[in-house]
Amino acid sequence: MKTKVQRESDTGCLYLVATPIGNLEDITLRAIRILKEADLIACEDTRQTQKLLQHYEIRKEAVSYHAHNELTRSPELVIEMEQGAKVALVSDAGTPGISDPGHHLVTLCLRHHIPVIPIPGVSALIAALAASGLPTEEFVFVGFLPSRAGDRRKALDALKRESRTLIFYEAPHRIVETLADAAEILGARPAVIARELTKLHEEFLRGTLVELVEVADKRAPRGEITLLIGPGAPETEHAESSVSLKQRVEQLEQEPGMDRKAALKQAAKERGMAKREAYKKLLLDR
Repeated sequence: MKTKVQRESDTGCLYLVATPIGNLEDITLRAIRILKEADLIACEDTRQTQKLLQHYEIRKEAVSYHAHNELTRSPELVIEMEQGAKVALVSDAGTPGISDPGHHLVTLCLRHHIPVIPIPGVSALIAALAASGLPTEEFVFVGFLPSRAGDRRKALDALKRESRTLIFYEAPHRIVETLADAAEILGARPAVIARELTKLHEEFLRGTLVELVEVADKRAPRGEITLLIGPGAPETEHAESSVSLKQRVEQLEQEPGMDRKAALKQAAKERGMAKREAYKKLLLDR
């Protein structure tokens, strides 16, 4: 049986070209061909994209298209496409429009009846999910959480009843705070930090949210991070207890061989809290 090959557009169009997230070999043959055939390549960062283009000996005009100029650059690109140009849109890594600029240009193209053609490829969230060991049948991709602590906690609180695997992108300088907030709000759920996917220092850190807070606090992960949080089992879901944290710590201290430090650690674990968050709460309860 012969496989039908999609015929590319004979008129002006927009190609959404997925590019490698690290390893330059992770690009499709079709993506390379489209980049070579395009009249113009719109890039999130032209310097970053030039590394890819030079590697595959692609010599094409490149223009910037990023979060700070997409409102003005989009109409310019639409005019080019209405005149017959084939424009390839790429982000620094992965698929344009997925936590990266692109959505505004896509909607504008559709409004002007310009064909939008996806050229699929690697995606950090799918790569991380596939290797995470967490349930893959259903998942929710959240993207980046708010950078402000209060807004981030509200966003996590809205996900408390979500029973599907949660996937986030996070900056390395915020990962410890995000994990601590997630541990306190979502409980001791299984979680995975996928770091530097497809790159030389690729790493997967697995454990509960509480355990990962301690790991990340000791050696803050660097590079591009995808955070995955699995559904919580009923017995480990965070729930308000009739016994206060202070009372529970005092109860545990009465057990043989249990000092205050160990009691606090155990009480925090029972409530799905990071140890340092439990310590702060204990100070406030005095």
